[in-house]
Amino acid sequence: MRARSLPVAAVVAILIVVTVACLTAGVSLGPVQVKATTVWSVAWNNTGGRLLAPVPVTWPRGDEQIVWLVRMPRAALAAVVGAALAAVGAVMQTLLRNPLADPYLLGVSSGASVGAAVVALLGALSSWGVYALPSGAFLGALLAVLLVTALGRRSGRAGPVQMVLAGVVVSYVLSAVTSYLVISSPDHQAVRGVLFWLLGTVAGARWDVVALTAVVAAAGGVALLARARVLNAISGGEESAATLGVDVARERYLLLGVCALMTAVAVAGVGAVGFVGLMAPHAVRLVMGADHRAVLPVAMLTGASFLVLADLAARTVAAPAELPLGVLTALCGGPFFLWLLLRRGGRSGLGVTA
Repeated sequence: MRARSLPVAAVVAILIVVTVACLTAGVSLGPVQVKATTVWSVAWNNTGGRLLAPVPVTWPRGDEQIVWLVRMPRAALAAVVGAALAAVGAVMQTLLRNPLADPYLLGVSSGASVGAAVVALLGALSSWGVYALPSGAFLGALLAVLLVTALGRRSGRAGPVQMVLAGVVVSYVLSAVTSYLVISSPDHQAVRGVLFWLLGTVAGARWDVVALTAVVAAAGGVALLARARVLNAISGGEESAATLGVDVARERYLLLGVCALMTAVAVAGVGAVGFVGLMAPHAVRLVMGADHRAVLPVAMLTGASFLVLADLAARTVAAPAELPLGVLTALCGGPFFLWLLLRRGGRSGLGVTA
């Protein structure tokens, strides 16, 4: 069977079931086991279902707190971030004509890291309370996006090579700033917190952060899916897309802007979690082909399921200690990257194409 002959609706339906199963496992399993029926009964009662047909409470109060206040927000945040990063990775690989592109190629992660370090180590935005760290990360990510955009424009033709090079430069400079802030800080406890955040974690997930991230990811996903035909045209080459009436430069800025916003919100929520945007789109293209109308929704569901399972592993593999989320994604992404390098490197090379 040819991969692209798979019916998209059937694959999406199957992946929705898989994602729900992953969420159920992500909330149920842990040092305290919670029944799957309890998980969704608690969710139903806390999301308006209580007003329609409340489920009688037959579970311990502690289970409800574990489900609603601890595990479900972090599983939901992991799912939303995984979906956002996967969609962004699929689009950036097409726009930048680079099969190894992922959401961090433009230095957004490094910008968010600088913002978080400034908040945690220098006390900036301290009056914002619990919102200080994600707000600082978000502002830092936006700063990186603006720098990359400005450098890309000043380099003349705003092609994929110029954008990638600008992103690499910004990423290295901002990473150096973060390293300086960490090394020069006398507050060792704050340094430890920043380093753990830099490696990725959803341990501090709250429903307000989940809601903000979900709104941005959903709006961005819809915007990207609406330009799926444009992405299909660009994937065939800029000249080919131009003959079809596509303004490639304008579309590239527009779509990269959406990608940058989605990445900034994701990084602000969970820290620097790499490789999701690299692995999910490639795995999906092997099964679904290259049509972005299929790749985008399937990649988002794949990324959501993957990051939920990664978070489950992060808090159970070495319990009671919790592993950084980025460590586990890197352990999966590293071999995948090597496989991709060997697979594509032997055929057509991995460089950026202008």
